Amino acid sequence: MENDELIQNMVFELRRGIISIAVLSLLGKEEYGYSLLKALSDQGLEVDQSTLYPLLRRLESQGLLQSDWRIVDEARPRRYYVISPQGREVLEQLKKEWAAMTESMQKLLS
Repeated sequence: MENDELIQNMVFELRRGIISIAVLSLLGKEEYGYSLLKALSDQGLEVDQSTLYPLLRRLESQGLLQSDWRIVDEARPRRYYVISPQGREVLEQLKKEWAAMTESMQKLLS
């Protein structure tokens, strides 16, 4: 395996967990898929639709998100997502883990 491919695979693995935490943290208020993609992008985290939508379905099936379909302003129906009470509890734990890991990594990488 070439270094470029190896690095790309490792970055993919890192991003997967980070994107889950980012999505949970942004869904304190309701968002639909496209608005969530834009919010992630605005924070410097580019995510493809092909990554986001399966992640949203997985987080919802795990009980961490809730969603419903709505029509707003005579537009086509959109599925709106929001973090569930269980998702809030999980997010708080993930934030603590993230803080501890980043602190450890800062020490290791210095």
